[in-house]
Amino acid sequence: MKNSIVESIKALPPLPRTLIDMQRVCADPEASIADLTRTIEHDPMIVANLLKAANSPLYMFGREIKNVAQAVSLFGMSMTRSIALGNSVRRLLNVDMEPYGISSERFAEISSLQAALIHNWYSRIDREKADTLFLAAFLQETGKILIASDIIQEDLTYNFRSDVEMTNNIAQVEFTYVEDTTATVTAAIFEHWRFDAEFVEMIRFSDNYLNAPESIAEYATALNIVKTILPVNAPFAEPSINLGLRKAHDAGYDHELLEDIVDDMLDKSLI
Repeated sequence: MKNSIVESIKALPPLPRTLIDMQRVCADPEASIADLTRTIEHDPMIVANLLKAANSPLYMFGREIKNVAQAVSLFGMSMTRSIALGNSVRRLLNVDMEPYGISSERFAEISSLQAALIHNWYSRIDREKADTLFLAAFLQETGKILIASDIIQEDLTYNFRSDVEMTNNIAQVEFTYVEDTTATVTAAIFEHWRFDAEFVEMIRFSDNYLNAPESIAEYATALNIVKTILPVNAPFAEPSINLGLRKAHDAGYDHELLEDIVDDMLDKSLI
């Protein structure tokens, strides 16, 4: 990994106390929805982001969600943790996504779309795996923040952005410029923050899923398919969808099921 990115990871601040407490609650088999609600209800930023997500058409709850207890109850513990972590991590890092040709707000939207797609898809396959994948999908593009920062510092923004705009393989462009991809940088970030090893490895191999260890190969493949359909430079574009569906077919998935879910999200204008 490029030395400048390694140093950026080493310099990352620790996770806020609320996020550490959330991780602890979610890892406790005896903890309840009420315990998680009490943990986060005094953090105004997490509460605001959670309510914004709950009232988004992405999750189609069909009614206005007015308080954090309602939101946590509807999302459940795993999804609540994922949404809080995703938004807080992006706030913790200095987000400037100009090298990728998008705003920080659009970057957050695409991350949310990837998480929603994996949830809607895998809930029809295996609900337990859907919960595991939701957090990974929500956070798997985090490494782009440090890559973008490095590109800006090297004064390569124009060239990098031009190459990203023209490609259907962003990982390849990233490797050309920084000798790594979003997947490996993201994995290193969450390894630094001492996240669960399985979570780190499924992200690490999401750009190289064909070589993933058997224990996490399915997860890495699903993450790759989702970010193929929703790349930051062409989310839900027809070529992106077709390439993602082809990968799903080749991996043995019911690609028609995935296509129906993508069509449903498009019909609801979630782009």
